[in-house]
Amino acid sequence: MTKRTQLALATALVAALALGASGCSDTKKGSEGAGASNPAAANDGKILGGSPVKGGTLTVLSNQDFAHLDPARNWVMPTMDFGTRLLYRTLVTFKAEPGKGGSELVPDLATDLGTPSNGGRTWTFTLKEGVKYEDGSPVKAQDVKYNVERSFAPDLTGGPDYAAQYLAGTEGYKGPLQGQHLDSVKTPDDRTIVFELKRPVAEFSATATLPTFSPVPQSQEKGTQYDARPFSSGPYKIESYDRDKKLVLVRNEHWDANTDTVRKAYPDKFVVVMGLKGGQIDDRIIAGEGADASTVQYADMRPESAPKVLPKPDVKARLIAESKGCTEMLYLNNSRAPFDDPKVREAMQYAVDKEAVVTAGGGPALNEIATAYLPPALTGGKQADTLKIAPAGDPAKAKELLKAAGKEKLKVSLSVSTGDKGAAEAIQQGLSRAGIEVVIDTVDPGAYYDVIGDLATTPDMTFTGWCPDYPSGSTWIPFVFDGRTIKDKGNQGNYSQFRDEATIKRIDEINNMADAKQANQAWIDLDAELMKKSPSIPILLERKPLLVGPNIAGAFGHPVWTGEIDYATVGLKDPSKSQG
Repeated sequence: MTKRTQLALATALVAALALGASGCSDTKKGSEGAGASNPAAANDGKILGGSPVKGGTLTVLSNQDFAHLDPARNWVMPTMDFGTRLLYRTLVTFKAEPGKGGSELVPDLATDLGTPSNGGRTWTFTLKEGVKYEDGSPVKAQDVKYNVERSFAPDLTGGPDYAAQYLAGTEGYKGPLQGQHLDSVKTPDDRTIVFELKRPVAEFSATATLPTFSPVPQSQEKGTQYDARPFSSGPYKIESYDRDKKLVLVRNEHWDANTDTVRKAYPDKFVVVMGLKGGQIDDRIIAGEGADASTVQYADMRPESAPKVLPKPDVKARLIAESKGCTEMLYLNNSRAPFDDPKVREAMQYAVDKEAVVTAGGGPALNEIATAYLPPALTGGKQADTLKIAPAGDPAKAKELLKAAGKEKLKVSLSVSTGDKGAAEAIQQGLSRAGIEVVIDTVDPGAYYDVIGDLATTPDMTFTGWCPDYPSGSTWIPFVFDGRTIKDKGNQGNYSQFRDEATIKRIDEINNMADAKQANQAWIDLDAELMKKSPSIPILLERKPLLVGPNIAGAFGHPVWTGEIDYATVGLKDPSKSQG
C-alpha cells in the first residue's frame, strides 16, 4: 500500500465521525456551525476537570525541548504561553479564560493597559508596586527596557520583531551588549517606562503582551546562555534544566498573588519530560494510570491516535482540540530557482493535494483546507477563496503552467519538523502528480525554527504556520510577506524570502490607516493580491488536539496561544495522587 492509503485507513474512522465537518471555518462555539457535529469539537470553550486544588506535581510530556525560553527569543506560540504564564510576566497579558474571553487584554506588570499620547506615537506604562524576582529584588522599568533592547542583539535570534517594527530610532541598533541603549525607550523612574514609536500604533497595548516586554535585569545577562536559566518574575522558577531531557519548575516564593490577577499557580511543581515519541505520549495519557493521571501533553496528539480517543466518551472528555487560529503553509523559497519564477509558484498552487494533507493530519475532525493566507479569525470567520482550486488540486493545470515556464521536471527539497513527516509525505505524493520530485528532510522540533530561520540552511520548501499574536492583520501579513523583515539568522515569518516592492508599499499604507475597520478590509484585499503572486501555498487550518490525564483540572485551550493549555490556571484534582 502507498503511504497515503495507509494514512487514509488510519484516519477513516475520524473522517466518518466528522460527518462532513470540513469546509469553511466557523469561529462560533457551542451548538452552532460545523463544530456541533464534529466529535473533536465536543469540548470547545470548556474547562476540563473542574476546579484545581493547590499543590502536587503536574507533569508535561513532550516530544521536544523548547525552542527558546529567553523572553527576547521566545516567539513560538506554545512556548510563549509556557514562558509568560509560569516564568516571566509582561506589561500586559490576556485573560485566563476559554473562548472569546481569553482574547481580552488585562494589565500584568503594568497598572493598566498603557496611556497613549502624541497621537498614538507615545505609550506610557506604570509598573505595579511589590512585583519581585525570584531573589526578592524588585522588578524595575529599566529591566523591561533592557529586555526590549536585547531583542535587537544579533546573537539573540528568533524573537518577536515588534520592537524593531514600531520603535523610533532603531536603524542600525544592535542591542545593549556593547553598552548602547535606545533613546526611544525612556525610564524616568523605576516604575515608569515610555515608548516612542515611529508611527501611531493604536493596538500597542496588545503588542505589550509579547515576551519582549517582560523584565530581564542587566545583572542577569548571560547572552545566548540565558535560554537555559531565565530569571523568574513569575510564579515559578527553574530548579533544574537538562536540555532535551527534563525541566523542573518550583515555586518562586517571592511571587505575590496580590499583584497578579491572572496566574493561579496551583501546582507546587511543574516537570516537563522531553524527548518522548508522540504515540507513546498519547498512549500513556489515554491509559491515565498512576503518575500519568497527573499529566498533560505539550505537542499535538498524533493523528493515528484519534480513533483511540474520539469513539470513547471517557477519553474524549479529556481531549482539548480548539482551533489554532493559524494558517499552515508550504513556504516556497522565492530567493532562488525554481521558485523565483512566479509561474512556477502559481503551478504549485494547483499541484498540491490539500485533501491528502488533511487525511495525513487526522482527517476533517482535526483539520480544514485553507484557501487563503489570513486565518478566519481575521476575516470575519470565513476565509476567502481567490483562486478557487479544487481541494485535491489540479495536476493537469500545474503541468501546463510548468511547461509554460520551461520547468516540466523539478526536484526540490522540503524540510519539516519530525511530527509533520506524514504531512510532508502527502505533499510529496501530491506534487509528484505534476512531475515535481520532493526530497524530505525531517528536523528535530526543538531545532526546527533555528534551521529554517538561517538563510544558509533554508531549503527550497518549508512547512509551518503563522498565527496572529493578537486579532489584527498587522500581526500577520507584515511579518510573513514584508521583505524588510528577512534576517540572515533568526529569520521568522517570511520563510519564503518574498521581496516585493508593491507589497511593501501597500503594507506601509495600511499601517498608516487610522480607521481600524478600513485597515482590516485592506489586509483582506491584500491577501487576495498576494494569493495571485503565490509566495507560499496555504494548506491547512488546524485544531490543536491535546490530551490530559484524569487527575487534571482547570484545563482549557487558550484562544491566543493557538489552543495550547493555559498554564496560568491548570492544576490537579487530587494533589496527593501526583508523583515527582
